[in-house]
Amino acid sequence: MADNITLRIARQADIGALDRLFQRSYSRLLAADYPPSVLVTAVPVIARAQPALVASGQFYVVEDGEGRVLGAGGWSLQAPGGHPATSGTGHVRHVATDPDAVRRGVGRLLLEHIVQAARASDVSTLHCQSTLTAEPFYRSLGFEPQGRMTVPLRGGIGFPAVFMIRRL
Repeated sequence: MADNITLRIARQADIGALDRLFQRSYSRLLAADYPPSVLVTAVPVIARAQPALVASGQFYVVEDGEGRVLGAGGWSLQAPGGHPATSGTGHVRHVATDPDAVRRGVGRLLLEHIVQAARASDVSTLHCQSTLTAEPFYRSLGFEPQGRMTVPLRGGIGFPAVFMIRRL
C-alpha cells in the first residue's frame, strides 16, 4: 500500500469529491466488462454519492497524504433499493477506487474496515451486488458468487451485476 493513505468516515462535504471519484472509476474501470450502451445509461445514475449513505456514519473515504480521495465505500443494514433490513445481514454499498489507485491496497483497506465494522454490529453475513468487473476482487476477500442479477436503477435502467455473500 502507498504511504500516507488513511481511512476516515465520509462527511457531507465529501459529496462532490465522491461524485467525481465514482465518475472516474466507473467510466474507466467498467469499460472492459460492460458495453458502451449500458455504461452511457448507467454511469450517470450510479456515479452519484448517496447523501443518506454518506450521513450514516458507515460510509468511508480513503485519501492520500494530500487529501485526494482514492476510494470510498461503506455498508448498511438496509439493503440497496430501500429493502428492509434482515437480522444478522449487512450490505456492502457503493465501493469504488480511483482508476489511478487500483492495486495499491485502497479497496482492500476499505473492505477490511467494512467487515470489521459489520462484525462489531453483530452482522454475520455480508451481501454484495458486485459489478462484473469487481467480482474477482470480492472473491479474493472471501465473497462467494451466488449468481448473476440485474440491479434496477432509476429510469428503468437494468444494470448487470453479481450477487455475492461473505460469512463473517
